[in-house]
Amino acid sequence: MSVTVRPVTSAVGAEILGVDLRKLSDQDFNTIEQAWYAHSMILLRGQQLSDDDLLAFSRRFGELDPPPNQERGRISPPGYPDIYVVSNVLDKKGEPIGALGAGEAVWHTDMSYLDTPPDASMLFSLEIPPSGGNTWFCGMQAACDALPADLKKKIEGRRIKHDGTYNSGGYLRKGVTPTDDPMAAPGAWHPAILRHPANGRATLYLGRRRNSYVEGYAREESDAVLEALWAHVTQPQFVYEHHWKLGDLVMWDNRSTMHRRDPFNGEARRVMHRTQIKGTSRPIAFAA
Repeated sequence: MSVTVRPVTSAVGAEILGVDLRKLSDQDFNTIEQAWYAHSMILLRGQQLSDDDLLAFSRRFGELDPPPNQERGRISPPGYPDIYVVSNVLDKKGEPIGALGAGEAVWHTDMSYLDTPPDASMLFSLEIPPSGGNTWFCGMQAACDALPADLKKKIEGRRIKHDGTYNSGGYLRKGVTPTDDPMAAPGAWHPAILRHPANGRATLYLGRRRNSYVEGYAREESDAVLEALWAHVTQPQFVYEHHWKLGDLVMWDNRSTMHRRDPFNGEARRVMHRTQIKGTSRPIAFAA
């Protein structure tokens, strides 16, 4: 079967058909990589991957980043330090085997609190609940292209503070001092509008809402600008809702998307394994 690329929305995402990631030719990989650059998020269904298979595919995109520091530190399957477990399941001792629980994960960009965030993340479904836990993606290039002129003027040439205090589930990261003061929070400053290094397009780069701050404004002004940005980018025309099936692998570009997760019944089991591709460069501001 030949590889087919089918967009899932006009703003973000494409499904890749006709591929078994365990038997991937260089030509098919090139097609997948180009689809990722073009659509910012790719979906491959029906994959049967071991952790070694997941790592082998991930490493074709570059060097891997270690898992993020979450509420319980860095949680990986035994013997696989480059894989991060996202799960609500408890082990025999009553301890979570992964991070983020069963609650909502708010809109965010992975690890943007670092000076050089990961270029990409992958999530592979091993167990899924009967309902809930859907993952939403936002196309930040399409949202940037459609940015109202007055709002664009307020952020052009400015940076945004990206918070490293809390993760997307609202949990305090292990070993971090709690704060809701953006100026005291750990994190990095990045351009509000960056230039994507692969395709040259302008893309909004927001990170997450909590403890973020737009430089050059008073706190109240910054909050008003951020609220307007979040209201703009999360409009229906810029988002895709993914309903998970077993064997789904989803990969997204952290430079040109945000994502969030719906909550689900905490008594149901959800187990995902995630990898991430190390950033190749710090985010660079877009210059028209």
